Amino acid sequence: MSDDRPAGEDLAAFAKRAGQLAGWAARTGFEFTRKLPGVEIAEQIVKQGERQLLSELRRRLDEVDDPYHAALTAASAMNRPDTNGSRPVEATITLVHTRAQLEPLRAAMAELLNHSIGFGRERAREYLYAIILRQLTPDEARILSALSDGSPFPSVDVAERTSLGAAGRFVLRNASTVGKASGVSLPDQVPGYLTRLIGLGLVELDEEVPALETQYEILLTDETVREAEKSVKRAKFVKRTVHISRLGAQFWQACDPSAG
Repeated sequence: MSDDRPAGEDLAAFAKRAGQLAGWAARTGFEFTRKLPGVEIAEQIVKQGERQLLSELRRRLDEVDDPYHAALTAASAMNRPDTNGSRPVEATITLVHTRAQLEPLRAAMAELLNHSIGFGRERAREYLYAIILRQLTPDEARILSALSDGSPFPSVDVAERTSLGAAGRFVLRNASTVGKASGVSLPDQVPGYLTRLIGLGLVELDEEVPALETQYEILLTDETVREAEKSVKRAKFVKRTVHISRLGAQFWQACDPSAG
C-alpha cells in the first residue's frame, strides 16, 4: 500500500477488506463446514487475516489526523539535536502564511485550520466520521446499531415533583429500553451513553409516543429508574422517545459493517 495515499482512503480500504472477509465467511456457511478437509487451516488463515485487519484499522483510527498528536510530535522534534548534536532541529507549524514555533495546544489548532484549507467536502466528511468513531464505546455502537433502522425507543427523565406538579430538579436523564434491546454490557450506563450520543449529534429526543405505552411501563420498572425515583420525595416522569438523527443515519450508512 502506498504511503502517499490519504489516511482516510487507507482506512476505508481496510474496512472494506474486513467487510468482504466477513461476508465471504457468511456466504459460504463457514461455521457449518469446519469438518471438511482443509477448512481448519482456512479458518486459521481467515482469523489471522481478520486480526491483522482489525489491528491495522485500530492503529489507523488511533492515528487519524490527530492534531494534538501531530503537535506533540513537532514539539518533540524541536528539542532533538541535529546530526552533529550542536543545535536542535527546527520544527515549525505553518498556518496560511504564518510560521511559528507553538505550544502543543496552539499548534493543534493550527493543524486543524490547515486541514480546513485543504479539505474538500468528502475528505471533511470522512474526517468527521473518523473522529466520531474514535469516541464511541462498544456499548454505544450497539445502541446506534439498534437505532439505525429509524425505530423510536421510549426514554424517561426522572425529576423531583414541585408543589405545583411541575418537574423540578432532575435526578436522571435519558433512561431508555434501547440499552437492553441492543444487548449492552453495562445497562446501568445507558443514560450516560445516550447523553453522549445526543451530544455527538448522532441521536435525538422527541415527544412521547402513546403507541409505546407498554414499553414505557417496562422502562419504569428498570432498576436505574427505580433508584432515581427513590432518591426524591415525589417523582415526576418525563416521557420522551429517542431515535437516530440525520447525522447519525449518515454516519451509520458510512460505517455500517454489514454493508458493502
